[in-house]
Amino acid sequence: MLDPLFDILKFILPAGIVFLTTYYLVKNFLNHENNKRTFDLKLANQTLITPIRLQAYERVILFLERINPSSLVMRSNKAVSAPMLQGELLKTIRSEFEHNLSQQIYMSSKAWETVIRAKEETIKLINVSSTKVSSQASGMELAQAIIAVSSQLTELPTKVAIDLIKREIGKEF
Repeated sequence: MLDPLFDILKFILPAGIVFLTTYYLVKNFLNHENNKRTFDLKLANQTLITPIRLQAYERVILFLERINPSSLVMRSNKAVSAPMLQGELLKTIRSEFEHNLSQQIYMSSKAWETVIRAKEETIKLINVSSTKVSSQASGMELAQAIIAVSSQLTELPTKVAIDLIKREIGKEF
């Protein structure tokens, strides 16, 4: 009676060992291939995304340079009244910002928050400068007040944001 059971075990036990070994090897091979495919996909995405991310950083730095108070004032029409110039400057900043909103997808949250802060601080600087001139003042007087107020700052908010973005680019690329 033990003899037939022993004969069956002689076939089942080696077959079970071969099956488990094969299963283990195939499972490891498939995991390795899956990891390799995932890595290749990430690498392909990285080669596509990197130029786009760099372009986004470039556009945001250009935005920050364009809203720099002295740059902004130099490009504006100073032959208008101070309130009109103030409105024109604020409209320009908001328009430029809206034009670059989509760049935030390619930037870190910290960098984007710094960009927003630079925009808000620049708007605040323009509004504070407008309180230093009368409502009947010319745009030229407001422009001079904006440059005077910005020169009193230890560091312009746009420069702080540009420096942070440059450091971030240096770390990532």
